[in-house]
Amino acid sequence: MMPLNVAALQWLRLASPALPIGGYSYSQGLETALDLGWVYDAKSAEHWLSAILMGPLAHFDAALLAQACRAAAAGNQALLGHLNQRVLASRESREQRLETEQMAYSLHQLLSVLPEGAEGWPEQLQTPYSLPVVWAVAAHQFAIAGEAAVAAWLWSWLENQVMVLMKAMPMGQSAGQQLISALLPQLHEATALAWNLPEEELNNFAPRFSLAALKHETQYSRLFRS
Repeated sequence: MMPLNVAALQWLRLASPALPIGGYSYSQGLETALDLGWVYDAKSAEHWLSAILMGPLAHFDAALLAQACRAAAAGNQALLGHLNQRVLASRESREQRLETEQMAYSLHQLLSVLPEGAEGWPEQLQTPYSLPVVWAVAAHQFAIAGEAAVAAWLWSWLENQVMVLMKAMPMGQSAGQQLISALLPQLHEATALAWNLPEEELNNFAPRFSLAALKHETQYSRLFRS
């Protein structure tokens, strides 16, 4: 997607599960899907992740991230603020809202101590922050192209979901890598879809995913925060 240069290395940093923003703490409803028996093996996990990837992620979260990347590149702080509020308003459960705020806060704090963040924070972007918008600002400060930033977002999501399966299903490491291989073509497709999606086609309708997120708040036994 990009030549091997500093920006490419920054892309690896942003996509890494080692980025200290707490992504490993969240299952995004997958833990509840496991508890309810909706996901129970590699094939059902592939079906679940594929539906989310090509549904609400590609058609809403990643699409808003793409808009935020363009806004950050253009220095359009008012649009960044609008997109931030739109993401926050779209969260359908308390845990989902806390997740995006906490991870966004952690990424903002990280940027504040890195030399790449020396150009300053967009003044019109006020707390609480949402992760897609802060991710877009981070990508801009790291000189990462917008479409690559969307791909990094989706890769980070997929890798974290597979790590949830390894802990909670359980799924072995080789099986986890096989699952990633099966979904990589769709991740590529989702990146292009999100980057080019017209505003009028944004849609985050995914009732079963929403139900899993809501039920997790009262789940008796759990490892993750969402």
